[in-house]
Amino acid sequence: MSKQYELDDLDKKILSVLMSNSKTTYAEIAKKLFVSAGTIHVRMNKLMNVGIIKGAQLIVDESKLGYDICAYIGVYLDKSSMYERVADALTGIPEIIEAHYTTGLYNIFAKIICKDTKHLRDVLHHKIQNIQGIQRTETFISLEKAVDRPVDLLKIP
Repeated sequence: MSKQYELDDLDKKILSVLMSNSKTTYAEIAKKLFVSAGTIHVRMNKLMNVGIIKGAQLIVDESKLGYDICAYIGVYLDKSSMYERVADALTGIPEIIEAHYTTGLYNIFAKIICKDTKHLRDVLHHKIQNIQGIQRTETFISLEKAVDRPVDLLKIP
């Protein structure tokens, strides 16, 4: 079994800079942290190789593309053993942008974006609720995103 990689203070500072602005160059990070750009390059490679950094992504404001509804759907399954099959089916629905296997009331909790309430209703009735193994769903429409941030490695132990 491989030992978990332990982040040191420099790793945490590098990640903190990049999580606040992923477009920061290695040279800019090095200057901020008073180390060489080569050191940043080596550390970044190590963080990628151990899987702490999984890649980079473009963040798009879906509402500016016409997707005005963000909702969360709690999914009750007929049986927990149906999870993999239902999760595979949910993956085929492009409006679902996240799905989590959870404890508590729901077996699956999913995030969905839609253009409007009619679009949401159509996805619920014609796509999600027709999946074999889904007993029922509960839908929660988000009115506003209050918090959206990465973990603060310099403040959380």
